[in-house]
Amino acid sequence: MATHGLPIWPWTQSEADELPPPERLLLDVLRSGMMAAAKGHPVLPALRLVLVTEDAVSAAPALDMVLRLAQRHVSPAPPFHSGLTDDEAALLLAFALGQRAPRREALAALLRLMPAPEATAALPALLQAGSCLRRAGLLLRNPLR
Repeated sequence: MATHGLPIWPWTQSEADELPPPERLLLDVLRSGMMAAAKGHPVLPALRLVLVTEDAVSAAPALDMVLRLAQRHVSPAPPFHSGLTDDEAALLLAFALGQRAPRREALAALLRLMPAPEATAALPALLQAGSCLRRAGLLLRNPLR
C-alpha cells in the first residue's frame, strides 16, 4: 500500500511548548481534565482552575461534556510529557475546526477519535466551547488552511 499523499495531521508529534498560546492553554485544560477523570476526581473544577487564567471559565461546562464523551476513546498523555500524543493532536484539531470551520469538518475530526454516536453528541458542546473561547479572546489557529 502506498503511503505518499496521506495527510500529516496538524500538531502530530509537536512539542507542547511550541504551540501558540490558545492551543497551549487548551492542551493544559484537556490534560488537567483527563488526569482528574483518570484519578476519579471531579473534572469541572480542574478545568476551571486552568481556564481562570485567561478569563475563559465560561467554556468549562462545554469542555467537560466533550471530555466525558471522549474519555473512553482518548488516552491521556503521561505526566510531564512534553510532546503531544496523537489523541491530543486530534482533539486540538477538532476544537480548532469547531471554532473556525464548517461543522462537518469538526465532526470529521471527532470521528477520528470516537464512534459516530459519541462524536455527534459531542459536536454541540465542542462548538459551544469554541464560541466561549473566542469570546475570551482565544482564537485557535485554523490548521487546515
